[in-house]
Amino acid sequence: MATDKLNGRLKLSVIAALMTATVTATTPIAMAESVTVSALGHNTEALYITAPYLPYANPNAPKGGMLSQSALGTFNSANVWMTTGIAMRGTEYLYDTLMTGSLDESFVMYPQLAEKVTYDPDDTSWIIYHINPQAKFWDGSAVTAADVKATYEAYLTKGLMQVRSYLSAIDSIEVLDQHRVKFHFASADNKEILLTVGQFPIFKKASVEKDFETLSLTPLMGSGPYRLDHVEQGRSVTYRRDPNYWGQKVMANKGRFNFDYIKFAYYGSDEVALEGFKVGQYQFRQESSARKWATAYNFPAVKAGMITKESISSHNPVMMQALVMNLRQPLFSDIRVRQALTEAFDFELMNKTLFYNQYERLESFFHGSELAATGLPSAQEKQVMAPLLDKLEPIQRQQALAEWQLPKSDGKGYPREALLRARDKLLQAGFYYQDMKLYQADGKPAKLEILIADDKITRVLLPYVRNLKKLGFDASIRQVDMPQYLERLRRFDYDMIISGFPQSLSPGAEQSYMWGSKAADEAGNQNYSGIKNEAIDAVIDKLILADNREEIVLYSKVLDRLLRAGYYMVPMYGTSNTRVVYWDKYRHVKKLPDNSVGLDYWWVDGEAESKVNGYLKR
Repeated sequence: MATDKLNGRLKLSVIAALMTATVTATTPIAMAESVTVSALGHNTEALYITAPYLPYANPNAPKGGMLSQSALGTFNSANVWMTTGIAMRGTEYLYDTLMTGSLDESFVMYPQLAEKVTYDPDDTSWIIYHINPQAKFWDGSAVTAADVKATYEAYLTKGLMQVRSYLSAIDSIEVLDQHRVKFHFASADNKEILLTVGQFPIFKKASVEKDFETLSLTPLMGSGPYRLDHVEQGRSVTYRRDPNYWGQKVMANKGRFNFDYIKFAYYGSDEVALEGFKVGQYQFRQESSARKWATAYNFPAVKAGMITKESISSHNPVMMQALVMNLRQPLFSDIRVRQALTEAFDFELMNKTLFYNQYERLESFFHGSELAATGLPSAQEKQVMAPLLDKLEPIQRQQALAEWQLPKSDGKGYPREALLRARDKLLQAGFYYQDMKLYQADGKPAKLEILIADDKITRVLLPYVRNLKKLGFDASIRQVDMPQYLERLRRFDYDMIISGFPQSLSPGAEQSYMWGSKAADEAGNQNYSGIKNEAIDAVIDKLILADNREEIVLYSKVLDRLLRAGYYMVPMYGTSNTRVVYWDKYRHVKKLPDNSVGLDYWWVDGEAESKVNGYLKR
């Protein structure tokens, strides 16, 4: 998926709205009303600013060993930020960001490349990041404000479209001196942007100017904890920990980056990847399949006590995974058609027969968090929606004000009532049957194709396609290779796709490129549905400009109601737990962070590793 390009340590919506800050400098630099701070949080104090290390870190963790994981498909680029190519996994380990987020607090960021920031709480049209004088690139040269400026100008003019959208509030970037860079913003309204600019990897200026748009397996010059060690084209990528990494003593990095090597082994399918895990070709696996979680881990190494399974809970919203309807196609223009397509998805059958009842139906774009809209709208939600209701078509308006829920079946395999409701909606939308076939109101056949790149999802889609065919649709599944899939995704060349929409506990500017009207017309952006809705645009604007946590929660719930009520996609399934399986040599602190597995802070137990290696040599 294209969203893979934004994975890693970058969070798509980190710190939003006004900030409370922990002040560490009593004398601000010469700017009226400005403050200089070293930790930023949203409506909360940074709890660990005076701590020697973060609570989910082990400062005495041994260095050594290898973290090995799998990756699917192939790669031809070391640059995840350019608009072409398929980037190798793990490039986030090559680079530092100006600030790094806490995994155990709501909306708090701590120093990384920048040791502090200066801003004016009453004029948030600018912010100054102070680069740590100790920060060094791999070649030993200092990280400077000029490097930061060059990096962000590349993001804004040459980078991924969704990144350009995310950073669009930047008006200009000014180098004040070697260690101070000032960001000027288009207005003082978008307070989230103050911290957004602290999230992105920084590259050396000369490297950016020479190679940012070069399709190459040589990474841009970075300052991060790892360097690229070895690339086996199409088969594996290995990173090596830099023993001279400048940032080892930064508070947020203590007890972090403990593995000497990080490797990603590539496979053509997850079935083959699982077999590779069984024989130790890689040794840490995130299990996304409920079937495999329940049935696949009974091989000899498991019985010998060499394998550990953990289900790790998280407080973050569960990622919305959904069948996305492309509203750019006339077939999906009528909301009643989209409702009918939603009725045809039999989650209860799938959960029982395919998933061992391990999943939950996702009834919110912020499922499992305080941001999810539940029940009937509150008085505050109604107040926000009131001036927007006339911008919604009647069904969406009615659904936004109702106690919204998805259809439920008995799980026996033939959701007759749901299909009858779907048929009625299609007839209401002007569809008609002739010669046992379904036609659109304009006389064209009711034909749709679900585009996929991974064949393992086919078994999930087949029951859905069968139901669509019962309704009269000429429905099919088409699998293409990943490069073709990504290119069609960039051009919005599909009827339906399956995509995931990750959310943080602080949604903000990234909502505009997932659901905003402008993004619907920008090739390469993430508004895969092609949503163009004035009410949704207005709520996104309110969310970006929110002044406190209460407003963020309120506007997120309203946005949730409007997205659900538009039936732009068919919500599928998910879980609030992350399922991991690993060879029993990896260790972590007893209490993992609330919002992440925190793999950067794990380590290898040398004695246990010897036992694993001994077993594998048998």
